[in-house]
Amino acid sequence: MSRTVESNGDASERAYQAVLQMILDGEAPAGSWLREQTLAEQIGVSRTPVRQALNRLAAEGAIELVPNRGAQVVSFSDEDVEALFDLRARFEPLAVRLAVPQLTEERIAELADLATRMEALLDRRPLDTHQMSRLNNAFHGIFLAEAGNRHLTAAMQAVVRPALVTLTFQKYSERALRLSMHHHAELVEAARARDPEWAEAVMRAHILAARHAGE
Repeated sequence: MSRTVESNGDASERAYQAVLQMILDGEAPAGSWLREQTLAEQIGVSRTPVRQALNRLAAEGAIELVPNRGAQVVSFSDEDVEALFDLRARFEPLAVRLAVPQLTEERIAELADLATRMEALLDRRPLDTHQMSRLNNAFHGIFLAEAGNRHLTAAMQAVVRPALVTLTFQKYSERALRLSMHHHAELVEAARARDPEWAEAVMRAHILAARHAGE
């Protein structure tokens, strides 16, 4: 009889998704402490993949690793959110302008597929904000990866935090979600047209609209 053994990479990803979902669902609220052993028992993995998951979440800014104490869920204040959107509005349009001339047809096809999949999620209720966030991060990540400026890419990857993006999606109105999807579709068209200025303008409008999406 064959038995499927979960690889460490799979276990680490499962632990990451489980802990992230705890944070997003409020099961692990801001300020709460996450213990490796407790999480390992809850998720059904060893402590090693949990530790890897916590390191990843710390790198993304969702938790803070405190020496001799453990991992604490980060609280995002209104000022934090405003500051992050300010940075995105300044630098992500630049990343898009740099990336568009470098995009291959395969990369543009990936963007189109991601945009289509996000659009399809809008018709499902309740909205899967976690999946929407994952697709959204992949979409934006293509532009960052192809910008050709590793310093800009590293800076933006620190700013575009998955936990914060998902929490933002949870506050979106229906109209704001539709507008966001429209921007994604227009970014794909700008990429196909090889028009970096168009793409830059759309991304700037996209970020500014996201800032006010929950109002």
